[in-house]
Amino acid sequence: MRSPSRRRARLSLLAVLSAVVAVAGLLSRVPTAGAAAPGCRADYRIASQWGGGFTAEIGLTNLGDRVDGWSLTWTFPAGQRVSQAWNAQVTQSGAAATAVNVDWNRSIATGATVSFGFNASLSGQNTVPSAFALNGVTCTGGTTPTTGPTTGPTTPPGDPWTPPAVLAPGLTEVWNHVESTYPNLYGFRNYGWDQLFANGGQINYCVRWDSSAPVSAALRDQIHAGLTRQFGKWMAALTGWNNWPYATVPVKVVGWAVRDRAQLQWTDNSVDVYVNDINENAPQCSTPCGRFFHQDGNYSGCPGGKAHHYDMSLWLTSGFGGGAGGDWGQRVGSEYFVGAVGQENIHILLHEVGHSFGLDDFYDWTPAGVCCFIMKAGSASSITEFDRWMLRDWWRHLKSRYGY
Repeated sequence: MRSPSRRRARLSLLAVLSAVVAVAGLLSRVPTAGAAAPGCRADYRIASQWGGGFTAEIGLTNLGDRVDGWSLTWTFPAGQRVSQAWNAQVTQSGAAATAVNVDWNRSIATGATVSFGFNASLSGQNTVPSAFALNGVTCTGGTTPTTGPTTGPTTPPGDPWTPPAVLAPGLTEVWNHVESTYPNLYGFRNYGWDQLFANGGQINYCVRWDSSAPVSAALRDQIHAGLTRQFGKWMAALTGWNNWPYATVPVKVVGWAVRDRAQLQWTDNSVDVYVNDINENAPQCSTPCGRFFHQDGNYSGCPGGKAHHYDMSLWLTSGFGGGAGGDWGQRVGSEYFVGAVGQENIHILLHEVGHSFGLDDFYDWTPAGVCCFIMKAGSASSITEFDRWMLRDWWRHLKSRYGY
């Protein structure tokens, strides 16, 4: 359900430790004449941290020939232990960690980036890993020229508008429909796109816990990870495409709103907590901190200022069927979300996040040549290629407002 201008959101910021390790090295390939210089880069970032745990994100960029199937390995230097991952299968033996592609991101074109993340525990200092290896070869810095002659520089990141021929007619119909039915298509300034660029390439969330059920620290972290994983699936469709500037888009849950503080069974200060501020018969995150309420970016009334603002709300409502989404965030049933939190695809949330980036509903029509995709509610359980190209079409039409 698209709801372009409903009010939900707020924020709060945890103690954040950010660190980036950029490393590059050889791919395990035998160079041939005309091949790109092999190389890679791994960007490791600690997106958030709290007592006893943290969230990290890794962007893996292929600087060499196309990779079809990848494995990234590293060693944790300070006893960190991965507990949950998204957009990759992450395993750990002792200090050694291995991330392996999932089906939909197994191929990395030259210049493209795949991103994944994980939650982990720690018992001491959160030292950043210093070395990575792609497909068994250590990343050592930069690219290495091939021994044979080359044809010049490799193709830079960014693809032209070249959707598969079978999808092109339907995509044209969709954009024509958008232009004819959105009353302020190019004037509206609170799409998810606007929020992301205003916040420097990341999205802040506040959770509205519209339920009487208790929430443990472990469930809280699972909810954060599930949200991040679903959001990342949409962002992965843009990585390396048509001058999209972000290798990863961090998602930070910075606050929770509840009726009763006793429902939240943790004592750390990793998120701001808002108690019994009721709006629309549901706990409301602080309005002075919400972008929906302050699209001019003025968070002077927010405790902690801009650092404690939120862009969207994840509104989890007991007994709620279906979903709703818009520039304010997304709303789904709390029982549904908790029951699906560990699944690869939380399909109702995926659909609603699409609305936050402008994608429409398709209750009464179907584009030519396609039958099933996540934005046609009930027809798909995961983001399809048609969904990805619809998102790219939005970026293609809006990117000039951000200087691209």
